[in-house]
Amino acid sequence: MATITNNKSTYKKLNTPVFLPFHSQKIFTTMTQQLHIFFFPFMAHGHTIPFIDLAILFATKGVKSTIIATPSNAPHIKKVTHKANKLGYQIDTLVIKFPAVEAGLPDGCDDTDKVPSPDMMPKFFLAVEMLKQPLSDLLKQHCPHCLVADMFFPWTTEVAAMFKIPRIVFHGTCVFSLSAMEHVRLYQPHKSKETFTIPNFPGDDIKMTTAELQDYVKQETWRTKLFNDSKETESECFGVIVNSFYELESVYADHYTDFLGRRAWYVGPISLSTKGVINKAERGKQYSSIEEHECLKWLQSKDRNSVVYICFGSTTNFVDSQLMEIAKGLEASGQQFVWVVRKEKESNDEKGKENWLLEFEKRMEGKGLVIRGWAPQVLILENEAIGGFVTHCGWNSILVSVTAGVPVITWPVAAEQFYNEKLSVEVLKIGVGVGARKWKRLVGDFVKSEAIEKAVKEIMVGEKAMEMRNRAKRFADMAKKAVEDGGSSESHLNALIGELSSIAMKTCK
Repeated sequence: MATITNNKSTYKKLNTPVFLPFHSQKIFTTMTQQLHIFFFPFMAHGHTIPFIDLAILFATKGVKSTIIATPSNAPHIKKVTHKANKLGYQIDTLVIKFPAVEAGLPDGCDDTDKVPSPDMMPKFFLAVEMLKQPLSDLLKQHCPHCLVADMFFPWTTEVAAMFKIPRIVFHGTCVFSLSAMEHVRLYQPHKSKETFTIPNFPGDDIKMTTAELQDYVKQETWRTKLFNDSKETESECFGVIVNSFYELESVYADHYTDFLGRRAWYVGPISLSTKGVINKAERGKQYSSIEEHECLKWLQSKDRNSVVYICFGSTTNFVDSQLMEIAKGLEASGQQFVWVVRKEKESNDEKGKENWLLEFEKRMEGKGLVIRGWAPQVLILENEAIGGFVTHCGWNSILVSVTAGVPVITWPVAAEQFYNEKLSVEVLKIGVGVGARKWKRLVGDFVKSEAIEKAVKEIMVGEKAMEMRNRAKRFADMAKKAVEDGGSSESHLNALIGELSSIAMKTCK
């Protein structure tokens, strides 16, 4: 069993971010050049969106932000950052050539959406590791003061050190899940028990089952090394930026620093801080069967808290039989809904799905809205008609729901989503589980219509639903205060910028 050293006494003094609200722009006047930060997201939809938001957030503080992107992702990033640039903020995009062919992938395969099959993902990550030299070339050419890189790029800590600049990890999840995963990794309780309590973890006893853990935690795969390297670099690099706010998970934020010895800055919800600087409708827009104004117009015709929103992110790919169960459950619940169904490439199966889905839409006309492909999720969740959200528990989705004050029905599929479910349901108490109990990449655990019907009713109707909704609204108010002047997230951001500015000044001398 691994042992964690609690270095609280020294770490608290040296590394805890100080809440000192100040205007970072004042620091820049004493520097010979503007603070310049590179942002390097992993090439996947759910990673790119918060990275764009983060780059814009720093730019609103007077930082020059540069986003590194592969050829196919660069146009979308430029489109999303266009409004911020027009407002006078400095956000550039640098294209880095992705060595797809060299790694055995089809030419132009520079995003996870383009990987032909799951068994080719090792080649994709091989191509990612081959970016060390191209990244070094960009750092040498542009001389940024800091590199903020995705968790899937642990090797960037070493690359940044070659240029004597800090490397900061940006995680796409909450500190509760970061800490819980680290405890499971170090103590490995799943090796002796099927159901276990996470060892030495703060707060209420958080129970997990082996079935809820990632496949690469239970069995050694090529992802295991990547996961271990990613976790270990958290303590080796300059620190970690978390898209959350201190008040939401303060016990776990303190634990992450005091017990696990990680430096961290909580600067979220980032999407709240960039309001007015970014077009929400363009953040993740791809193909959609409906224009956002049509969707919002439909919602505006509905009563407050009367519609449940169903969306499972950009990668979940439920089988047709599961989609049918969702349709049955929604219809049986009697609740109004907006349901986002992932749009697949044209196939016989897809045509079959369209046939029964069209019949379902006809029956539900006026009561339900089915969207194929992309949906303006932030705008939908912010609409007062939305009373609940059925989600795969990706952190982007959970945080947007918290920010909007909407309770959740949790349906975790893969990644760290079962940990996020624990936070939402057991700690924050703003949700109910649908009954998914097995970690299954992409396809998820099969859930029957009766369980879906029950969960939808529980989140939408009755006293318990009202209690969850009121609690979610309180967290939404906390989120807004966190990003205001003097709020915890604003203070963390200012403290980080101040520290990076001080380092840059010393480097410039």
